[in-house]
Parts: sequence; structure tokens; C-alpha cells
Amino acid sequence: MELKDKITEQPSHFDHLERMSVGEILRHINDEDALVAEAVRRVLPEIQAFVEAVEPRMKRGGRLFYVGAGTSGRLGVLDASELPPTFGLSPDIVIGLIAGGDKALRHAVEKAEDFPERGWQDLLKFSPTKDDTVLGIAASGTTPYVVGAVGEARKQGLLTGCITSNPHTPLAAASEFPIETIVGPEFVTGSSRMKSGTAQKMVLNMISTSLMIRLGRVEGNRMVKMQLTNAKLVDRGTRMIQESLGLSYDEAQERLLESGSVDKALNQD
Repeated sequence: MELKDKITEQPSHFDHLERMSVGEILRHINDEDALVAEAVRRVLPEIQAFVEAVEPRMKRGGRLFYVGAGTSGRLGVLDASELPPTFGLSPDIVIGLIAGGDKALRHAVEKAEDFPERGWQDLLKFSPTKDDTVLGIAASGTTPYVVGAVGEARKQGLLTGCITSNPHTPLAAASEFPIETIVGPEFVTGSSRMKSGTAQKMVLNMISTSLMIRLGRVEGNRMVKMQLTNAKLVDRGTRMIQESLGLSYDEAQERLLESGSVDKALNQD
């Protein structure tokens, strides 16, 4: 897929950005961002199909791997890293991989994404099984590291999906469940950390949150398995127990700290 064919590389609808006032820049970015939610809405059936395919695999003990490079990789690592404290999930269940490794979270790693075999090599370190799922994330849909990982994972019998901002890409062709969030050209031409990145974050939120709910890590509308890692979360958990059981704040907090989680505190004999 040539550069000229990619929507993510097409010229911005705006020009002479350097001549704009701060107010104009912000308004135009906001106008462009308003297009993202509708682009995501258009692919809700594809997101649903992917989640419904992943759910039974995770219930059998399968894992979900996010594979990306640059902004896309960082967003995958971010989503994966938020699930243990939020939902009490073991960190080895949803795993984010980024081309270039952890160093690439803060610094660009030269040519890390340019080798198609490296994505699968990184996955092999986790001894993948056929109950595992690989979700490739790449705005362009052409990143070799991501395409290679997804393509080989599919050959090995893993479930595969992707999030991309261009239609008919090599990444989509390699995936069983492609999710194409077509948000249009970026405000700064080619800067896919903007609308494309926002769309990726929205879809990742949908996927992981839906799965956590379906895997029993939410009751009612509350995160009953969250880790009690700071005072804010202890307070939140205490109030959940207080409201559910009609206890005083101090009684609820004592019960929470003794049990270690909201769900255990609510289900004590």
C-alpha cells in the first residue's frame, strides 16, 4: 500500500496552521475530534464480533495480546497496564507489546517497527497457545512489525484482529476481525497520534471494558475487584460496601481491609 493511498497521510483539511491564533487551532482540533466518535460508531458491529470471539477463549484461560509500534503500541501498553489495578486482573492476561520494547514507551527506537518477523518473535517469549488472541494496532495498517505478528499468529491458529485507520490494508487482510476506524486526514498532516490515536483509545476501552464485565469483574456498575493500591481506591471501595451493606464508614473500611477486595467484603458470611 503506497503512501499516497493512505487516508492517514492525506493533506489536512486546514493549511497555514502557523498563522492561526491559539483559539483557532483549538477550535479546529476540537471540530476534527468530534468526527472520531462517529467513526467508531460505524464499526460497532465489528467491535462486537471481535469481543464475542475473544470472550470464550479468555474464559478458557486464553490471553489477549496488543501488538503495536509508536503511538499505537503505547496505547496498547497503556490499556493493558490499567486493567490489573482497575479490575484486579492478573498482569499476564492482557499484555501489551510495542516494537522496540519498553524503551520505546519513552524514546523512539530506530527501525524497531520495520522488521515483520520481530513481532512474532516477541510473542513467542510468552509461549502463545490457540486460546490466545492477538490484536494488531496500527493507524497506517502497514507497519511490518504488526502485520508480521498478526499474520503469523493467524497461521498458528490464534484468534486475530486489528485496529487501523485506513481501509483495505495488509493488516486488515491478515486479521480475522479487522476494525477500520476511518477518521479522515489528521489536523497536522500525517500525525496519527491525533484522531487515529483517539479512535484507537476509544476502541481499546470498549474491548477491554466489555471483556472485564463479561468476565465477572464488574457487579452492578462497580469495579468490585479493583486493587486497593492507594487511599482514593480504599475510600471508593469503602463507600461501595457502606452503601451496599448499610454499615458505617469505619465498619465498611475495616471489612474491606480485612478481606482485601470489595467483592470479598460483600460476600463474607
